[in-house]
Amino acid sequence: MVLDALGDARRRTILERLADGPLPVGVLAEQLPISRPAVSQHLKVLKEAELVVESAVGTRRLYRVNREGLELVRDYLDRFWATALDNFAALAEAEAASPEHKEI
Repeated sequence: MVLDALGDARRRTILERLADGPLPVGVLAEQLPISRPAVSQHLKVLKEAELVVESAVGTRRLYRVNREGLELVRDYLDRFWATALDNFAALAEAEAASPEHKEI
């Protein structure tokens, strides 16, 4: 669900804008080439993916990045990256140990 939410460029842009601090839908809509209802829909997806949280300040709803949600994404990507590096190291070691490998 989280990676699906991040699969849309507009949602990534919204998340990037929120990285600077909380913003209401109206301000986000002014900064983007999409309508306010479209921004609201994207925020809904980001909230469901737990990447954004909403809070009430008076009559306004402010949206901000959910640090815990981003930490889960980072943990996932770190595991993926570690596995990729381990696989690359194993391949490099196997290639170096092969009889066809010649020293230069």
